[in-house]
Amino acid sequence: MGKGKTRIANTIREQRFHAGEMTQAELADAVGITRQTVIAMEQGRYSPSLEVAFRVARVFGKPLEEVFSYED
Repeated sequence: MGKGKTRIANTIREQRFHAGEMTQAELADAVGITRQTVIAMEQGRYSPSLEVAFRVARVFGKPLEEVFSYED
């Protein structure tokens, strides 16, 4: 897949809001990634590895499917 939007959608921004307005930097620190990676995921420019996706979902205490979805 080239540059542009991925087919993996996510609710990271909403999840951060519901988690006490967690910042992108706080999420990045909790997951072990950079803030730039969080920004790219939120904007749909980057699809995380399966491991990172599970770690993001775990930070929010949500199942993977509530944070990430695949768009046909």
